[in-house]
Amino acid sequence: MELLKELTEANGVPGYEGRIRQIMHRELEAMGTSVITDGLGGIFGRKSGASDKPRILLAGHMDEVGFMVKEIHKDGYLYFTPLGGWWSQVLLSQRVAVMTEKKNFTGVIGSKPPHLLTPEERKKVYPMKEMFVDIGARNAEQVKKWGIRVGDPIVPICPFEILPDHDTILAKALDNRFGCYLALEVMRRLQETDHPNTVFGGATVQEEVGLRGAATAPDVVEPDIAFAFDVGVAQDDPKGNPETKPHLGGGPLITFLDATMIPNIRLRNLVTETAEEHQIPYQVETMTGGGTDAGKFHLHGRGVPSLVVGVAARYIHSHVSMISKNDVEHAIRLMVEVMKKLDNQALESFRFDG
Repeated sequence: MELLKELTEANGVPGYEGRIRQIMHRELEAMGTSVITDGLGGIFGRKSGASDKPRILLAGHMDEVGFMVKEIHKDGYLYFTPLGGWWSQVLLSQRVAVMTEKKNFTGVIGSKPPHLLTPEERKKVYPMKEMFVDIGARNAEQVKKWGIRVGDPIVPICPFEILPDHDTILAKALDNRFGCYLALEVMRRLQETDHPNTVFGGATVQEEVGLRGAATAPDVVEPDIAFAFDVGVAQDDPKGNPETKPHLGGGPLITFLDATMIPNIRLRNLVTETAEEHQIPYQVETMTGGGTDAGKFHLHGRGVPSLVVGVAARYIHSHVSMISKNDVEHAIRLMVEVMKKLDNQALESFRFDG
C-alpha cells in the first residue's frame, strides 16, 4: 500500500497534477514501458503483447477535487472558488494546504461564527461563497509577502490510514488516485503474463472539471477499446442497503449506466463473464447523475467500446474517503484476466455491423 499512500498524499487539483504525474512517470519508466503524454498532461505507458492490436486504454485520472484562491481579503483571509464538485456542508473547519511555488501553507476553512448566526441562517447550508481560508495572516500584505497569490491551488489535508479491520483504506483523493494505482498495478502484472494486444496504462488530467483530459488522451493512444478506472458511490450507510447497492467489500464495481455513457454491452458482458469464470465478486452500478472519462473515450473517432471499472467509495468529493483493500485487489485480478481475452476476435465481436 506504500504506492497508494504516496499517490493519495500527493497534492494535485485540476490543472496542477504535476506531482502525481511525476509519480506515474517514475513507476511506468521503472516497468520498462515507453511513456507517452498528451498536450494537457495525461501520461501513459505502452506494454506490447503478442499483437499490435487491439490497442487498449486503461486510464485513471490524476486530479482531485479542491479549490483555487480567487481573492485576498485586506485582513489576510483567502476567498476561494471550487475546482470540481463540492457540497458546502462538508467544508467548514476542515484543514487545507494552500500551495505556492516554494512551499505549502496550512489553513482552515472558516465562516461567520455559529454564535452570530440568526435562527433563519442556522436552518440553511452555509454558502461556500461566504467561506474563506484562514492561514493565520494579519493582512493582505503579509499574505503576499509569504508568496501566496490569486490562482494558487488549495488542497484538502488528510493522511493515509488503514483502519483496524485491516481492509478499510481511509485517505483523501481516492477519487481518483485509486484509478491511477489500478492502472499501474495492472500494467505491472502484465509484465509477467502474455496478452494478445497492446495496452496503454496511465491517467488523464482535469476530469473533475469536465472530463477535459479524456478528450485529448485518445488522440495520442488511438484506442480500439477503453476502460476508465474510477470510484463509484458506496451506498452502505446506516440507511442504505448493502445487499443490493454498491458497498465496501462487495468486489469491483462495473458501471452499467451513468449520465455520460451507456457502455458497449458486449464488452460489459465479457468483463462480467470473466469475473464469474474466475470467481471474482463484482457489483453493478447504475446512476443517472455523474460521469467519468469514459463519457469522452467512447465518443472518440467513430466510437470506442468503453467501460467503467472501479470500486465503491464512501464520502467522495470531501476531505476524506474510504475504499476496501480487498475490492482493490479483486479489481486488479479482474482487469488482468480481461486483458488476456481482448484479442482481435473479441474486438470484432464488439462492433455493430447490422
